[in-house]
Amino acid sequence: MVMKVPSLKLLNIFVTVVRCQGFAPAQQELNLSTSAISNYMTQLETELGMLLCHRGRGGFRLTSKGALFYQKALHLLGEVDSLGNYLSNLKGELIGSLRIGLLDAMVTNAQFPLPDIIAAFNKEYANVHLTLQIQRPYEMQMAILEGQLDVGIGAFPNKMNGLWFQPLYEEQQRLYCSDLHPLYVQEEISKETIANQRVVNRSYWSDAELARQGFKSSAATIDSMEPQLILILSGAYIGYLPEHYAQSWVDNKRLRMLDPESYGYKAPFSLVVKRSGLHEPVIRAFRKLLAEHYGASLEV
Repeated sequence: MVMKVPSLKLLNIFVTVVRCQGFAPAQQELNLSTSAISNYMTQLETELGMLLCHRGRGGFRLTSKGALFYQKALHLLGEVDSLGNYLSNLKGELIGSLRIGLLDAMVTNAQFPLPDIIAAFNKEYANVHLTLQIQRPYEMQMAILEGQLDVGIGAFPNKMNGLWFQPLYEEQQRLYCSDLHPLYVQEEISKETIANQRVVNRSYWSDAELARQGFKSSAATIDSMEPQLILILSGAYIGYLPEHYAQSWVDNKRLRMLDPESYGYKAPFSLVVKRSGLHEPVIRAFRKLLAEHYGASLEV
């Protein structure tokens, strides 16, 4: 006898709990209490006749069968979304959702006017629900592979298999100190002096990447640009920032660019999509509009 497939509601709750790594962290996204989530999870496990996860003082973790079922649930929910998009396309209207992953500190980049692109997409496809999430490069790629995001825009030093990358633009990064740092008032600053300062590292940089930027070790670590800016403004550290993001602070005499000829690099930004989802109607529409609005020769 074929077992009854659990409802999509139960599958969505289960996938969300796993992604959030627990009942409490999933409350806000699901808009449910922990007791309600627990009841739904118990219902799912009862229907399946197996334990999916351990929860309690030891923390949340999947069982071996739960991990296998999670992958199958992700696949099934992805197929359901794909079917919904396909049916909408047959009817000649684009509805559904588009989940976009982004690196932070992109809004001030006039080189890539994302707010204008979003406005144009909303005007043409008003029935598509947009979700924007700020994520680090590694997590963004994983989220796309696992079906939690549809597309991503960012710089990816290490590219994962199964993803399609379309180059977009290069973001100029510069090295800065604040007006509270001793280097701010110095006229002549040697490379050796700069290299011996307390620098902020990116959590997704390897030691080799830090060395390429001119430093042997770091004194602090961040995973996004606002914490980076805060540490630099404290006067205790120097660090890299996107030039467009730092410009207003430079104009207000709060930041100084350090030796732009020796320190600085260009981060290549790309649009990233799961290869199997390249021709999904909503994703294809976003790629097409991005190509038209951005004026780039993007493959569609």
